[in-house]
Formats: sequence, structure tokens, C-alpha cells
Amino acid sequence: MLLFNGNLVPALSLPLPNRGLAFGDGFFETLIFTNNRLRLATDHHQRMQRAAAALYLTLPAALATAEALETTLASLAQANALPSARLRLQLWRAGGGRYTPPTDAAEWLATAEPFVADETPISKADFALETHSIHSPLSFCKGPQAWLYVRAAHERQQRGLDEIILCDAAGHVAEAGAAAIFWAKDEVLYTPSLASGCVAGVRRAQVMRTAQAAGVECREGLFSQGELMNAEAIFTANVASVRAVESIGKHRFTPSLPTFLAGQIDGK
Repeated sequence: MLLFNGNLVPALSLPLPNRGLAFGDGFFETLIFTNNRLRLATDHHQRMQRAAAALYLTLPAALATAEALETTLASLAQANALPSARLRLQLWRAGGGRYTPPTDAAEWLATAEPFVADETPISKADFALETHSIHSPLSFCKGPQAWLYVRAAHERQQRGLDEIILCDAAGHVAEAGAAAIFWAKDEVLYTPSLASGCVAGVRRAQVMRTAQAAGVECREGLFSQGELMNAEAIFTANVASVRAVESIGKHRFTPSLPTFLAGQIDGK
């Protein structure tokens, strides 16, 4: 079952013209529903509001608040009999036209598939050679620059890596292929700032909140590859999982979360 503009449908014939297909005029969210709740619903909704504002879109009523978002997507998981679901919510501008937006109304589609957490360590990571991150007014959200991550995933696959790390054009570390990246050094937690072109991940925000609540110093900034490689421990984080990094290139790291964060980061 799918949710198309709030209606449960078994299959979908997509109305044309479609501005999402024609111009990429929209964005998407990947969300996790488990234990009868939508993980990090408030963070997801805040990013959706920011993305909608940047694209001059209005969120539909079914997605207009964090509570509505959770209720709406819970109905999809339940309709598919999925106690744990990975959900994809795609929004795009309604109507046709060319580049000039004809309306601020959005259409949307939500799909669901089974979710099984994978928090096994990342055995083999390395820096991307063919693609770099690009900071833009929309780089914080998911969708408008998805081609970057498709290229990076292709390179990761071709090189036989478990994860790939993107840097910006100046060589500053930005993010992993589908997750935020963090590292620890001298009991300080580091992560690239949004100026690197990385996505404003919902789990990224949660990791920093929980670390700060535990009294851990967090530093965001533009960091070189060398600063990452000098870390004591490295991990990636997205809404689906937190995973320790065992190696980047030939350099090995402690394959676990920093001890000062142990027990502080959960999947809620």
C-alpha cells in the first residue's frame, strides 16, 4: 500500500505533468517507524518546514505538524502490517508549467518497506575521488542534490568500499555517503558544519544534543582530511543507525563509539 496525497492506494498511476520528475522541484525525507512511534518526528518536521520554505512550498495539512506527520505515516506502516518500517516521503510542487512556479501547493507520496537496524561497524571506508559536496541554499535537505550521492554510491561500489566520505571542493570533510560523520579527539566531539555542504541530518542533531547534555564539548566547523585521520574514533549517524568506522584507507581506528558517548545515543 502507498499513501498518495493522503489516500491509501494499492498501485499508482502518476498524473502528468509532474514537476518532481521534470525539474526536481521538491524534496524527500527518509523516516523510521518502530515501537509504535515515528523516530525523531519533531526533527524531521522542522527540516521539512525549512525545506518547504526554501522551495516556496506549503506543507499539506496531513504533514503540517509533527503530530500530523507521525499520525499520517503511522497509518501507512499499519496498513502494510509493518511493526518496524523504513518510510520514504516524497514531496513535489503541484501543477505543470516551466521554471516559474505556478503554485506553492505540494503533492506527496509515502512508501513503506520493512526496517531492520544495521549498526555493525564499517570495515572499509575511504574518501571520494570523483565527487565532492556542494554547499547551496538547499544542500541542508534531501533531494535537490541527490545526484551527488548517486555518484558517490557508484564510486563506493566500484571501489569495493563499505562507506565513502565526501569532502567539499577545498578538501574539507563533509559527510559520509548517506550519513553524517563524527569523530572524537581528546574527549571532544567533532562534526562538519553545514557550510561544508552536508545534509542537516536529524540524527546528526540528536547526537549533538545528547552529547552536549552529557557535558561533552561539540565542535562544528570546516575540517581537513588530516584532522579526521588524527581522530581517536570515528562513527557515522543517520536516522536508521549509528555505525563505528574501522578504517579509512589503510588507517585503522577503534571500532566503537567513544567511551564518553556510550549509552548516550539511542534510536529514539
